Amino acid sequence: MPKYRVEITRVAESDIMDIFRYIASDNPTAAENWVKEIERQIDSLEKFPARCPVIPESRDLGKEYRHILYGNYRTIFRMERSRVIILRVIHGARLLDLTVLQK
Repeated sequence: MPKYRVEITRVAESDIMDIFRYIASDNPTAAENWVKEIERQIDSLEKFPARCPVIPESRDLGKEYRHILYGNYRTIFRMERSRVIILRVIHGARLLDLTVLQK
C-alpha cells in the first residue's frame, strides 16, 4: 500500500489559522474541534489521496487538483509522485484564487 508524504504550504497554514480565529471568535471549542478534524483529514491523505474528487477548477488550470471536504470547507491539494501538497483550505462559498495554485 503506497504511503504519501503530506506537505502543507504556508498559504494553507495561514488559511487554517484564519479560519480558526474566525470560528473561535464565536465558539472557541468549535474552533478547536474544527482544527482537529482538518488535521485528521490531512493526515488521512498519507493513504489513498486519490480517493478524493478532482476539483472542477482543474479544467481551467490544466493540472489535476483534488479536494477533501469538511462541512463548508475545502482542503485543496495536488499529488506529485509520493507527495501530497496541501495548497489551500477555504470556505466552499469563496472563489478559489487560481493564481495561487499555478505557482
